[in-house]
Amino acid sequence: MFGITRRDETAERPAGLAARARVRIVGLLRAVPIRWRILSIAALNSAVVVALVAMIWNGSQVLSSAWGDVRQVRESDNILALLESETSRLQNLIHQYINQPSPESFAEILLLREAVLGTLTTRASTDPMLSGSVDELEHATERFLNGFGELRTLQGTISKTYEEQVQAPARDMAALYSIIEGATGHRDAPIWPSLGKSREAFTAMLVAANAYYFSLASASAEEARSNTETIEKTIPVMTDLADNDLQRMALQRLGERTAALREGLAKLSEQLASRTELLRNSIDASQAETIGAIDDLSTKMRQREQKAQETFDRTLADISRKVLSVAVIFLGIILTAGVLIALSIRLPLQQIMTAMQAITSGDYDRQVQGTTARDEVGAMARAVEVFRENAIAKRETEGALRSSKEEAEGALLELRAAQQNLIDAERLAALGGLVAGVAHEINNPIGISLTVASSLARRTETFEADLKSDRQLRRSQLDDFVRSSRDASQQLVANLHRAGELIQSFKQVAVDRSHAERRQFSLSESTDQIITSLRPVLKKAAIAVTVEVPEGLVIDGYPGSYGQILTNLFLNAATHAFADRRSGTISISARPRGPEDVEIIFADNGAGMTPEVQRQAFDPFFTTRRNDGGTGLGLHIVYSLVTQQLGGRMMLDSRLGQGTTFRIMMPKAAKGSTVVQDQKLDTSHDPSPDKTATTSTDSDGIPQWPNRTMSSI
Repeated sequence: MFGITRRDETAERPAGLAARARVRIVGLLRAVPIRWRILSIAALNSAVVVALVAMIWNGSQVLSSAWGDVRQVRESDNILALLESETSRLQNLIHQYINQPSPESFAEILLLREAVLGTLTTRASTDPMLSGSVDELEHATERFLNGFGELRTLQGTISKTYEEQVQAPARDMAALYSIIEGATGHRDAPIWPSLGKSREAFTAMLVAANAYYFSLASASAEEARSNTETIEKTIPVMTDLADNDLQRMALQRLGERTAALREGLAKLSEQLASRTELLRNSIDASQAETIGAIDDLSTKMRQREQKAQETFDRTLADISRKVLSVAVIFLGIILTAGVLIALSIRLPLQQIMTAMQAITSGDYDRQVQGTTARDEVGAMARAVEVFRENAIAKRETEGALRSSKEEAEGALLELRAAQQNLIDAERLAALGGLVAGVAHEINNPIGISLTVASSLARRTETFEADLKSDRQLRRSQLDDFVRSSRDASQQLVANLHRAGELIQSFKQVAVDRSHAERRQFSLSESTDQIITSLRPVLKKAAIAVTVEVPEGLVIDGYPGSYGQILTNLFLNAATHAFADRRSGTISISARPRGPEDVEIIFADNGAGMTPEVQRQAFDPFFTTRRNDGGTGLGLHIVYSLVTQQLGGRMMLDSRLGQGTTFRIMMPKAAKGSTVVQDQKLDTSHDPSPDKTATTSTDSDGIPQWPNRTMSSI
């Protein structure tokens, strides 16, 4: 029994020592602020990153250098392959040119020669791999190219020799043979057999000489020499058989030209042999030397590429080994430190969580533990204690908050009513301005009609007095009275008709705006009526109006709201776009967009807006002419009517100094069911345009703008 107890104590002792050591380490860690504990983990991670980055950076430099060598070797090898291909092709072209000279072959040789020189000077000489070893290649290539120059010079000499010392004597000999034949009276003459033999030898000589010149066949050269000797042997025989002086003179000249031909053939043979020797030594040998130099450089490039590849592989393996070792070592350190730091934080946080759960469940009487600790967890415990105390006080203030909220809601309702009153006042002010303008416009035709009627009355009284007098009434007086009466009647009808049109337009617009009833109306007709009622305002500002609204476009909606929209847009343009009575143009156009929508574009070429003004253009009470009596409600009313009552969308596009365009997309059948007078403004809605809104496209390709979209300029 005693022995068993000792073994148990021996087994428990290491566990107790480990627990005490852990408690001691945790106590030491709690003396360090939590932020420093966490920062220590971050520091270890940063150290790992720095070490790995340093090793990877160093290795990447070596890898980059090795890979650069490999890439450069391959590029240099491509240059060498190009040089080898170009010089081989140049050699073949030179041989072809020697055998069959032509301007095309010579031009191709010159182009290829420039290409070889260009490759050597612009690529090979500047290549870092070839720059130190390219001298031998350049010298061999220069000898090769210079040999072509010498060969071409010799070829010119050969051509000249062949032309002057072979062809020219042969032509003379052919002429002399013709003279001799002409001087021979008949074919039975004794000279004729020798002449025929000599003539046959001359023909065979020409064929052999041409074959030797073009093909360098040695048999042709021997045949040409043999036939020349035959000609020379027949000349003395023919001289003895000649029977007249012309034959003898021609035979003497034939002997001289035959001797010149023999010398020319000998010289041509020597020059052709020199050309063959030059072609073999300067062209073919230099080409072989060039190819050998290219092969030597290619071998060096292969060796250098192999060495660079070995360096690349070795460096990559070394980096992998070092990165793995450092990662394993630091991973062990970080895990150990992380476990210790977690132990120093987990238990105090569990105590705080227990206290928080009690508070959230309504148990405010339970004290928070760990408030005496000096680390951040202790500060958190003290904060939770304060939270517990505040939670107790919260219940006491909730009643007061409820009553305050009710008072705030009442104030909000009053603010909405005040805003609605201001909007109604703005609408009435616009209608009042319309009434004044129309009254001024109607005054003109009525005043003219009154003047014409007064004048007609006076002329009628005068005519009546003439009728009642004893004087005889002339026909000219009657014609003058009829003519003046007709003119006055026409003026009265025209001016009263004009006044009637103005009154009817204003009546329709005023009725639409005052009743705001929903009905079907022609968009073209309503637009014309509204513009007619606004003519006085537009005349004052010298604003021209163009309208492009198609006939037959019928809208089921609120003509009064549509009139209010156009009126506010016109007045806004007259006030802001064409301030200080500036002249300009306003255009209104409309077109169907799909089966259910219509697009209305209101554009002016006035002053335009800055981006800041555009962002706030539709906001209520925003105006740039506050000091001139502006209320800032005109465009806000337009926006509210378009989006709320007509169920449409509105877009603004403007650039400073380039005018402004309002695009309204609304359904042909309005979606709204309430009138403007009954609208209650929702001040919780942000009236500013949605700066993040985007446009999409429906199935008919029509842009679908969000309710509050403004283009950025």
